[in-house]
Amino acid sequence: MSKWIEGKVVGKKRWTERLFSLQVAASSLTFVAGQFARLALPAAPGSEEAMLGRPYSFVNPPDGAAHEFYFNVLPEGPLSPRLAALEGDDSVWLLDRANGFFCVAELPDAAALWCLATGTGLGPYLSILRTEEPWEKFERVVLVHAVRHAADLSYGDVIAGIAAARPGRFAFAPFVSREPHKGALSGRIPDAVRDGRLEAWTRVPLTAENAHAMLCGNPDMVRDMQEVLEQRGMRRHRRREPGHFTLETYW
Repeated sequence: MSKWIEGKVVGKKRWTERLFSLQVAASSLTFVAGQFARLALPAAPGSEEAMLGRPYSFVNPPDGAAHEFYFNVLPEGPLSPRLAALEGDDSVWLLDRANGFFCVAELPDAAALWCLATGTGLGPYLSILRTEEPWEKFERVVLVHAVRHAADLSYGDVIAGIAAARPGRFAFAPFVSREPHKGALSGRIPDAVRDGRLEAWTRVPLTAENAHAMLCGNPDMVRDMQEVLEQRGMRRHRRREPGHFTLETYW
């Protein structure tokens, strides 16, 4: 049976008023890139459960010095405002076992891996792309990150580091939907696939013959991209029936 282990906050980054990253030291917790942890704080007195927990994907690679989690603060939420208020050396609890199958080992072979994200759905890709796994399995990797405002384009230094480490094999396509931003595509990811802008930007085909797509983000993007990919003859990947795209709804 899983149990809670105590971690300590060793760092925090405030990207915007509502976007935070939390770094937690919890050396006994291991995971595979793409998986998620369950973070928790003590529940209010009288609650049925002793801990109030929610799932958050790892941003750091498995060999990172501390575990990192990227999250959006919901002002009326029971947990995220409390996590955002934590400071160095404060305690936070994690289940002792990571979960999830949004991992490279679960994917079929293809020439290109497409990593499509909205908002904090970026997190698991930053963990995955800082391991050797995707680079051993795929010739090219495309990372797509869509946000509403340019200020929400986080982790630019990490993405630049991935690009520098993988010259000629990595492409990054940022999207900003609610304001013009130099160096970013406009609108939504599904529309840019439909009209060809995204493939023109990355110069990597997104087809059943060439690619496997991972979708991680808000339900609207995941649903609409699934429809777009199915129109291209691509089908959802399952262990018993290998396909062309894998999805995870994540805010």
